[in-house]
Amino acid sequence: MTASDALRQLIHLWPDLTDALGAPTTHSWPPVELKGYLNAMERLDSVEAAALRALERDPAQLGARPVPVSLRVHDTMRLVEATLAECATIVASGCQIEPIPLPGSDWPAHDRARRTATSRADLADRRRWHYRGRTPSARYTALWLLARVEGRPGPFRPLTPAQHAHIKAVSTGALRRIETALDLVDQTRDLTAAHPCPCGGTIRIHGGAGTTPVAHCQQCGAIWSENGVVAA
Repeated sequence: MTASDALRQLIHLWPDLTDALGAPTTHSWPPVELKGYLNAMERLDSVEAAALRALERDPAQLGARPVPVSLRVHDTMRLVEATLAECATIVASGCQIEPIPLPGSDWPAHDRARRTATSRADLADRRRWHYRGRTPSARYTALWLLARVEGRPGPFRPLTPAQHAHIKAVSTGALRRIETALDLVDQTRDLTAAHPCPCGGTIRIHGGAGTTPVAHCQQCGAIWSENGVVAA
């Protein structure tokens, strides 16, 4: 995947992530709702899930909101925004051409007004990266980075291979986080040693991308779904 592909997909998926911010949590990863393999695990999972739901509905976390907030989605959005903004700042420091300087007192008086207007207009060019302390929206930053990757006109030098590579690494990583938060990618996870199979083997869970989670033991081959043991 190119940097351009990743940025375009990120821009396309951001509204879905915004919508998911207020959506009720229906699952977690690794999934805790696999039923039937150990009652003790189910009891532990129910306590953890209840604690997560309480946190997601705590208005003190993000300020008062009329709907429950998914902290998992919120944290993803904030992390992606901050990461993209840092990337843009680094890229701008290397490719953005310095504004035309204001004329000094030794500049010819008859041309000073024109030069001053040109300098101020160049400084205020909306194509410039003007990030000053407040993190811009992820879509704005992604669009700015996309314009640099595609070589759009503006007060910029062409990107170096290193700058291209940096944008690609950041944008693909951000896209992966968004896809994971929206449950759009396949995932595999091993349960911790505290949750072994009755045979003592490691339980591996497969799920994501909208599929029903399934777990199987790496040692004895037992398989579980949400409805209980499928095979043993």
